Amino acid sequence: MAIKHLNGIQACVFDAYGTLFDFNSAARAASNQLGDDWPRISEIWRQKQLQYTWLRGLAGRHADFWQVTGDALDYALATLRVNRPGLRARLLDLYLHLDCYPEVPETLIRLQAAGLKLAILSNGTPAMLAAVVRHNGLKSLFDAVLSVEEVGVFKPHPAVYALVSDRLQLSPTAICFFSSNAWDAYSAKASGLRVLWCNRFAQAPERIPTTPDGEIDDLSALPSILLPATTR
Repeated sequence: MAIKHLNGIQACVFDAYGTLFDFNSAARAASNQLGDDWPRISEIWRQKQLQYTWLRGLAGRHADFWQVTGDALDYALATLRVNRPGLRARLLDLYLHLDCYPEVPETLIRLQAAGLKLAILSNGTPAMLAAVVRHNGLKSLFDAVLSVEEVGVFKPHPAVYALVSDRLQLSPTAICFFSSNAWDAYSAKASGLRVLWCNRFAQAPERIPTTPDGEIDDLSALPSILLPATTR
């Protein structure tokens, strides 16, 4: 997808996990206990975490993202037959202290300095999001941190994306949403937001209706896409 300058954007809204924060950093930080298993555990953990949100949404059996994250971790550890004292508690604590991707702080600072509103829209619970934002020293940069718990259903339900314009009091066309999850980016576009897919993991495009307005490798490209040349 070719990138073009997006005019009229007044707010930038970011998915949290995989977009701002590196979900692999929890298992990586516990590699002294997990050894060579850490990448596979992280992969299964993330896959099941997302699958459980979709299944709960379809079944109408909502549980918050903290429970889902714990359930997915239990599955990952059981799959690889990893059973070490204290490991589960350590990994869950590390999930509250995920590292942000390297370009995130500078990018957010530049966007805020240019007068754009900044927000997070995430499956995470308010407590989870507050912890990871605080850990990375980013609290002062966000005008809003929005959790799906406000509507009681996970992404990609349209009610989640509707939270953004309601809370920021802006038209959806004045808001640009960013996610590394292709299904999330495509779904946000279908809900009327302008969207850039942050394709950190070099994935193939999804075969689902609607396409984002563009694709970027990471968030460092945003100032050149969103800001007038005089403010970059």
